[in-house]
Amino acid sequence: MNLRDDLAPVRMRRVALIAPSDAMRAMLIETSAAGVVQLDDPATGTPAGAGADNAELDTRVADAVRRRGVAALAGWCPEPELVGLTTRLTALGAGVVPLPTPPGIDPPTLLTAQRPLRKAFAPLVGVYGVLPYRDLDPTVPAGIAYVVMFGMMFGDAGHGLLLLAAAAVLASGRVRRVVRARPLWPFVAGAGLTATLFGVLYGEFFGPTGVLPVVWLSPLDAPLPLLGAGVAVGAALLALAHVAGAVNRWREGGLRLALYSATGIAGAALFLGVALITAGALVHSAVFTGAGIGLAVVGVILSLAGTFTESGGGPVGAAAAGIGVFDLVVRLGSNLVSFARLAAFGMTHAALGWVVWSGTVAAAGSGRAGPVLAVVVFVLGNAVAFALEALVAGVQALRLEFYELFSHLFTGAGRPFVPWRIRIENPEGSSC
Repeated sequence: MNLRDDLAPVRMRRVALIAPSDAMRAMLIETSAAGVVQLDDPATGTPAGAGADNAELDTRVADAVRRRGVAALAGWCPEPELVGLTTRLTALGAGVVPLPTPPGIDPPTLLTAQRPLRKAFAPLVGVYGVLPYRDLDPTVPAGIAYVVMFGMMFGDAGHGLLLLAAAAVLASGRVRRVVRARPLWPFVAGAGLTATLFGVLYGEFFGPTGVLPVVWLSPLDAPLPLLGAGVAVGAALLALAHVAGAVNRWREGGLRLALYSATGIAGAALFLGVALITAGALVHSAVFTGAGIGLAVVGVILSLAGTFTESGGGPVGAAAAGIGVFDLVVRLGSNLVSFARLAAFGMTHAALGWVVWSGTVAAAGSGRAGPVLAVVVFVLGNAVAFALEALVAGVQALRLEFYELFSHLFTGAGRPFVPWRIRIENPEGSSC
């Protein structure tokens, strides 16, 4: 896997499609067939979607800029497609001229989705919004973070193996009703794998059946260590999100935006500073504590300076800066505390498993029909626990992904790359 392809959208180039005026129609038909150009809306200069029929083609021909027998239209094209597009248009006497990107306008975003992991994890980012063109693409890292959080809340080796079986069914493509979801099989497999691993650590196999020993801790017997682990996982994910957010701010607006933004270096410094102070207190390290205080102070100063300047200075700017820093600190704490739900819902899953297993044991000793009743209780109880907890863990992991992590990565949304295509009726009445 080429890591760079998973960290940035496809590079787009601003282009002008140029052709002799009498060849403009043919050039547009060929451009539509190529399907690699997003033409601007001539009225607004913004990217336009696909056309509908001959009328759209006639409109485009009429709206082309003409001078001395040459016509031109502007748009966007993925850089890897430029050579192929140029070759196709050269045969018509047309050409493609790269242009500088207009100031203040971001290109449309096109993400590659050829690799299985990208296809499986793409809905995570897609549901949240269109990735801004200049931002890092978090698709694969976000997917990995999601399945880890899901597994921690859904930690049961038996239930995890059921998810792995479901992933195998999806990957096979043999069930027609779910064939459309086939690209998601790595996602389901990842969730099943992490759930199985945490189930092994918890000693949970369809509940506390005793099939597996407790390798790490039992969620119901050691809630506080599990709570600490959940917060620690959240702190690690938030640290990565803060660093990625600072990189995004740099790419979006340069050093100034990166330095002073709450989702840039200012916020990252404050967060990492508090993390080091906490670590110093836990391990009794003056070095960690001192470094943490220094970073936190830097973060506060940068945040105050940025908000004060943006607010125009003076008393109003000072008040806004104070409120901004207070809000930053409160959000920092709330973001971190939110990850306690990794432990809370892990304990909930374990509690449901304990209830089902206790009912199974009780039913097994209830007389002649006990064994049959025990099987019914075990199967139905685990089916309900599986369905309920899979839904809850899935929603909670998504909530943490969107509100705690993506909120640090993105400050706005991009616009998707939509190739311009039309359907043209040929003289024989068939479409192309």
